[in-house]
Amino acid sequence: MSISRLADGVILAWGWRRRLIALGAGASGALALPPLDLWPLIVFPMTIAVWLIDGALGTSAAARFRAAAAVGWWWGFGFFLAGLWWLGAAFLVEADKFAWAMPLGVIALPAFLAFFPALAFGCARLVWPAGAGRILMLAIMLALSEWLRGHVLTGFPWNVYGMMLAGQPQIAQIASVIGLYGLTLLAIAIGAAPATLGTSESRAGRWRAPVVALIVTAGLIGFGLWRVPVGPTPLVAGVQLRLMQPNLPQDAKFSARNGEAILNQYLALSDRATSPTTPGVQAVTHLIWPESAFPFLLGRTPQALSRIATLLPPNATLITGAARAGEVLPGESRPPIFNAIQVVDDEGTIVSSYDKVHLVPFGEYLPPVLETLIRSLGLSEFVSVPGGFAAGTRRVPLSIRGLPPAAALICYEVIFPSEVAPPGPRAGFMLNLTNDGWFGQTSGPYQHFAQARLRAVEEGLPLVRVANTGISGVVDGYGRVIASLPLGTEGVLDVGLPLAGPVTLYAGLGDAIFAALLAGFLLLSRLLPRH
Repeated sequence: MSISRLADGVILAWGWRRRLIALGAGASGALALPPLDLWPLIVFPMTIAVWLIDGALGTSAAARFRAAAAVGWWWGFGFFLAGLWWLGAAFLVEADKFAWAMPLGVIALPAFLAFFPALAFGCARLVWPAGAGRILMLAIMLALSEWLRGHVLTGFPWNVYGMMLAGQPQIAQIASVIGLYGLTLLAIAIGAAPATLGTSESRAGRWRAPVVALIVTAGLIGFGLWRVPVGPTPLVAGVQLRLMQPNLPQDAKFSARNGEAILNQYLALSDRATSPTTPGVQAVTHLIWPESAFPFLLGRTPQALSRIATLLPPNATLITGAARAGEVLPGESRPPIFNAIQVVDDEGTIVSSYDKVHLVPFGEYLPPVLETLIRSLGLSEFVSVPGGFAAGTRRVPLSIRGLPPAAALICYEVIFPSEVAPPGPRAGFMLNLTNDGWFGQTSGPYQHFAQARLRAVEEGLPLVRVANTGISGVVDGYGRVIASLPLGTEGVLDVGLPLAGPVTLYAGLGDAIFAALLAGFLLLSRLLPRH
């Protein structure tokens, strides 16, 4: 079948065939995401999107908007369903409580998220130019909808379309200039460019956009090759990190009655010899444990702190995730509980803490407007904390003896572009503690790690990431993995801390460059020939 006949088939499809094409095209986009990272396949969903909008006909602007938005919803539903199916694993951790609600995460969330591309398709159709300009219009509207998705209702920028290209290390380097949303704009335009092969009337018009897309892609790769230095990664002097990945199942075994056994496992694993020259924790300056490491309040368990002090060699420090109790507020019967990172010195004293600011809706707290309804259905937040976690008030650098100031990030705080660096003087590295054990051996942890890596590229800062079940590792400011522990394994990793790279353009200007790119794309879409 020729490309022109394929395009005509998509444009002229109607009814259930049209919806099925949109669903399948959107779902194919997940193949370009981690763990597969088949990034050239971005061409399929984006090219089909152009042809679907071409076929969104109506006798009025409102009718054309509705037709495009409807098919955009099916396209988005396919993409989010295929990219987020792994969320269902969290409902099976405590299957007796949550299994019945699995469709809410596996189907309802993708159905809601699909309204963002639906809005983009509809708006694009209202100003849909002829010729190659419509490639840029699709990129503008879809990228804007992704920016909205990352900010509306606290935001959920997971699997933003730019991540389809972020798995290619050289292409990902452009994020140091334009960020994830700028990369998204380029990814959509590059992927949609072949649409003109099936719809342009002239031979020159047919090939112009794909050739430009190939040149831009080559330029991005060339920029990446130029940006990344050759040679060993420079390290912070006198720092020896040990990352501990316990690989504990996220089930009923992780409970207060098993607290001592869990602590015993942590202490034994942390002191494991990894080679004849690294006999346990004695050579380590900083020991790091994952998010929510304990089924008890570390700050109120002096026996645990005493045992940690016994483990640590002189002048060594433990950095760990832990629930932290705050002060009881007036009118309240119990203290607020924070999801925190706590720093413990070699005397067993908690010397500094960071409280998670950006909590996970439904996972760590219930949105107030829905709390009564949700609890009436017998549901609660996944993390069993009475009333849910309280949010930290502001993002601040975490002070750790012997290390540069850390940009502390707990769990999915790391997926929010331009929000990872605390205000004030620049941090020396990003510290991400997480627990992806809720999602088992699925694509979710791979996607989470990939997004954390892209933050390192955007900010030019090294990333130290410790996850309960993986993926743990250290990444330099260019997104290169220095060392890592694979998903689903127990172990420790001894590694140095890379020095911070130069301040990136994106770190200084944020999404202002994305806004400028949008304006440039809009202007260019009006100037391109309409044939």
